Amino acid sequence: MNSLKKVIMILALGSMQMFMTSCEELGLGDIGEVELSEETIIEGLRQALKVGSDTAVTGLNKSDGYYKDEAVKIFLPEEAQVVYGYLSYLPTDIVEQNIMAINRAAEDAAKEATPIFVNAITDLTIQDGFDILHGEDTAATKYLKGKTYQELYYAFKPKIDESLNKELILGISAENMYSKLINTYNTASLNGFLFDKITTNSLSEHATNRALTGLFRKVADEETLIRKDPIHRVTEILEKVFAEQD
Repeated sequence: MNSLKKVIMILALGSMQMFMTSCEELGLGDIGEVELSEETIIEGLRQALKVGSDTAVTGLNKSDGYYKDEAVKIFLPEEAQVVYGYLSYLPTDIVEQNIMAINRAAEDAAKEATPIFVNAITDLTIQDGFDILHGEDTAATKYLKGKTYQELYYAFKPKIDESLNKELILGISAENMYSKLINTYNTASLNGFLFDKITTNSLSEHATNRALTGLFRKVADEETLIRKDPIHRVTEILEKVFAEQD
């Protein structure tokens, strides 16, 4: 009987060893825990980037997407407020018309971001993926910004130029009105001798930079939601990948 028990014990231990070895080969750690493959992790991060960027672009590329959202609404250049302050005493809403024109231009340009984001997401490498996965809550957004900002600027600016050069009032566009006001102000200041010169004389350049700042803020908000809130993990792979981080 003792010999039989020994044989059974040896067979049992051998079976257990084979089982554990098989688990390791299949990518399993402790029983019940599954280690995600690199491919699954990268696909999950690509999906997170796509969901976050698509949601951000869709939210901004509509009427009042920028204008009615205080988090990203674009105002006139801060250093030019002194000029527009004088206009506020006049019986006109020219200041608000300019602000609305800037935001409408940004809303119109927002859709240009989608194909640029798609290319950057497609180019995500395994190393990029692991850096993002183990990075801070907006690591994916920082990846996108680093890969796309310059291209986005060149895509947004012509659209914003076109919008701001449309007639706003009496044959004058928002861009033209702004430039004339700033030039007149700087001339009156004797080119900065009497009071500080205003250097921001391009409304479209200002609007483009602020539009992109708002875009990436929205992408960052979406990324944080996906990382923190399971409800926003809208695909099975997203759930698997980010559940590992909870």
